[in-house]
Amino acid sequence: MTRSLPAAVCLVSGGMDSAVTLAEARAAGFEPYALSFRYGQRHAVELAAAQRVAAAAGVRDHRIVDLDLSALGGSSLTDDIDVPKGREFKGDGSGEIPSTYVPARNTVFLSVALGWAEVLGAADLFLGVNAVDYSGYPDCRPEFLEAFERLANLATAAATEGGTRFRVHAPLLQATKAEIVVRAKELGVDLGLTHTCYDPVLGTDPERALACGRCDACVLRLAGFAGAGESDPVAYATQEKP
Repeated sequence: MTRSLPAAVCLVSGGMDSAVTLAEARAAGFEPYALSFRYGQRHAVELAAAQRVAAAAGVRDHRIVDLDLSALGGSSLTDDIDVPKGREFKGDGSGEIPSTYVPARNTVFLSVALGWAEVLGAADLFLGVNAVDYSGYPDCRPEFLEAFERLANLATAAATEGGTRFRVHAPLLQATKAEIVVRAKELGVDLGLTHTCYDPVLGTDPERALACGRCDACVLRLAGFAGAGESDPVAYATQEKP
């Protein structure tokens, strides 16, 4: 396979953060390969958004891997558990882990990304975690990313025999949601293609849905747009955005 740029595997969920991270990978001089998962999530709109984002970014390849985490349950994103709404965020890392946490999801997803990177001959993995996320999700913390990078360099033939040095990139790790919105504009990312809501209101088009405006993801997204002085291009179920 002939490439003029080094390859990088980018996790693409269809959300705002992963869309900007995909653009950051290209801006950093990589040829991004997008990886998404059909992991038993309750709403197909997430994958539809991931496909839109990957297509708009012009990635060389976008793989969607079937990996049914709903068989294990334990999350309101995969199980019959109510999505929390109206929560307050302290922003100091002391928040409780919400039910939208999918057990070990980033560990599993990064492991598959690592396998694909090894096949591609790539050494770089990108994912869109950031400071706001790791106040509630243990697998979004800097310590987790550092530990996974160490694992990657111990668990693969490419590293132990081939001399590859795997790197895990989280370019938005220290960014606020407002900074991510600003960065999206700088990189030319159309955030109208993205889907963030944990509990969308489905309409007649299965690929499009109204955002609820009240779940954690919507609240943080809206706060980001407000902080950046921008209007969110996606549609919400309520006429007045919170």
